[in-house]
Amino acid sequence: MKIVRYADPKDEIHYGALDENGVARRILGDVFGEFVVTSEAARIHKLLAPLKPVNIFCIGLNYRRHADETGARIPSFPVLFMKGINAVQNPDDPILLPSHLASSQVDYECELVVVIGRRCKNVRAADALHYVLGYTCGNDVSARDWQKDWGGSQWCRGKTFDTFAPIGPCIVMPDEIPDPDNLAIKTTLNGEVVQDCNTSDMIFNVPALIEFLSGSTTLLPGTIIFTGTPHGVGMARTPPLWLKPGDSVTVEIEKIGKLTNRVEREHV
Repeated sequence: MKIVRYADPKDEIHYGALDENGVARRILGDVFGEFVVTSEAARIHKLLAPLKPVNIFCIGLNYRRHADETGARIPSFPVLFMKGINAVQNPDDPILLPSHLASSQVDYECELVVVIGRRCKNVRAADALHYVLGYTCGNDVSARDWQKDWGGSQWCRGKTFDTFAPIGPCIVMPDEIPDPDNLAIKTTLNGEVVQDCNTSDMIFNVPALIEFLSGSTTLLPGTIIFTGTPHGVGMARTPPLWLKPGDSVTVEIEKIGKLTNRVEREHV
């Protein structure tokens, strides 16, 4: 099943279930608990981020070829940072390049995003996928100057500006993705493919990440996990390739779909 979140013509927010023909039926109930798919056609006025996350955990340096292109050592444990929930952006809405805390080095990062569906703690990797509601596409937008030079050795400032976590277009439940560790993933910038890889290149796979993140830590329903980006980021290119106003960036993941956002300058 694929689940979307949307605003209807009255700006009321609902969830819907997409069938194989792309027709959405309204969902009643709690997608993190008990819900039913009705026969009522979803009246989608605007497609929204497929959930409002309660926490955003992110993993850095989790693809072998990305570690190679940045000259980083393969980590012994997952590299964890977080984004604020303020950073979430809807499909088709703009990524805003910071103007007030200005950045001239904003980068794209396609990522598989895991949505936790059940409260969990101290989960074993063998059981981890039982706690997953589903998967979606994400773009871990990053201001590299704030991340690398001006953030005091911490990544969060460069990672958590408004709109720096687009997610969508839908949540695909595990019945359609039994193996999240073998999915084609790519980024297209203005029609040119700039990242093209497979989640099989991840250093720590999805069950290992859930085991690590839930260690002595409660993961609440609605927590999302950005699982890292593959090689091809703008920072690693010669010359570097930074996002600029007027760009269009698309993250595409096999079995999930496409997440597209245009790029604009923040108005202050």
